[in-house]
Amino acid sequence: MIRTRALTVLILLNFANIGAAQEWTRFRGPNGTGVTTTAFPAQVAPNKFAWKTSLPGIGHSSPTIWGDRVFLLSADPKTAERYVLCLNAESGKEIWRQSFKSESHHLHNRSSYASCSPAVDDQRVYFAWSTPAKTTFMAFTHAGEQVWEKDLGTWTSQHGFGTSPIVYKDLVILSNSQQARQLKPDQRPGKSFMMAFDRKTGEERWRTERVSVNVCYSVPMIYTPAGGKDQLINTCTGNGMFSLDPLTGKENWSVDAFRMRTVSSPIEHEGVLFGSTGSGGGGNYVVAVRPGDKPEIIYEIKRQAPYVPSIVAKDGVAYLWYDKGILTAIDVKTGDVHWQKRMPDRAFSGSPILAGDKVYCISEDGTLISIAAKRKFQLLGETELGEESRSTPAVSGGRMFLRTYGHLICIRSEAS
Repeated sequence: MIRTRALTVLILLNFANIGAAQEWTRFRGPNGTGVTTTAFPAQVAPNKFAWKTSLPGIGHSSPTIWGDRVFLLSADPKTAERYVLCLNAESGKEIWRQSFKSESHHLHNRSSYASCSPAVDDQRVYFAWSTPAKTTFMAFTHAGEQVWEKDLGTWTSQHGFGTSPIVYKDLVILSNSQQARQLKPDQRPGKSFMMAFDRKTGEERWRTERVSVNVCYSVPMIYTPAGGKDQLINTCTGNGMFSLDPLTGKENWSVDAFRMRTVSSPIEHEGVLFGSTGSGGGGNYVVAVRPGDKPEIIYEIKRQAPYVPSIVAKDGVAYLWYDKGILTAIDVKTGDVHWQKRMPDRAFSGSPILAGDKVYCISEDGTLISIAAKRKFQLLGETELGEESRSTPAVSGGRMFLRTYGHLICIRSEAS
């Protein structure tokens, strides 16, 4: 009996250690939820940063982390040369860099040539970027050696490339959404696909055509219903919110939900799936979907709804960060508003994350804002980062990593 109890304690400790060492393997971390149990200070003075490192070029992509290595994409804003970067998580010092010549092309004035976050597993890291003539998808070892490269063909958009890959089992999955309407005279409509590749070889394993309308940037997530199989969930204008078998690409279900472009990434909380749609001209709304063989829209949030920032949720409350600076907390099951608060002179392009009992988001002017993750609004702190930002924080190993246009900043957890 004593030996059995000791073994049980050891197993629980091992699981606790695994949770504490959770890697940040994709955009918005574990399954794209943006949630970590690690607690951080509400506010940090710049002279208390663990480190601040200058990056080559600029970009809006977010870092991903495995162990002591931080992976990031950056680019020269004039030539579009891409920089695939690996930094030391403890010191911020550059471990290796790979550079790739490219061609400059039209971008939305809020985009960059490095807006795609990498995905990482225990052996490789995966990067994607595009020009109108070529879409590049590459894998590297953690030591910086190129493993494989794919040319996914031409890419049609008025705004620039910006979707990010995810890792699932032995696959790396990428949404290849393209524009098919409101094109310039010299542009041809693009074809859209969800695509999966063998992580080790880059061999294409499946592709599922999606309806091309607007180019969409949502990054997929995995939803596992009780007693059911894993489902790949994503959003786009033409197919709404949809579910695919992540191993084969076969569609399980879809629900017509979005009239406009989808930029934010879907999340699941307490059995409810969330996505949003919008445009630079407004009309944004959030959709809450009950998944299943006959999925249904439970409710919509049509006032001060986010377009670019993704949603984050905890304990039955979802936190919405409207691009133009209005924050809202809603009940996940009903959509009822707990509170709504305007942040004067703030705008947001990055997505919020939830760390411990606080929600953090970086404003476009480069201020890390923290609020209480509660049913009553409470502004907890504002940390000046010293440069504009359109990126999303990342957390791993007791550290939070904050990307501005040309720098990466690290702050330590409350326990450090």
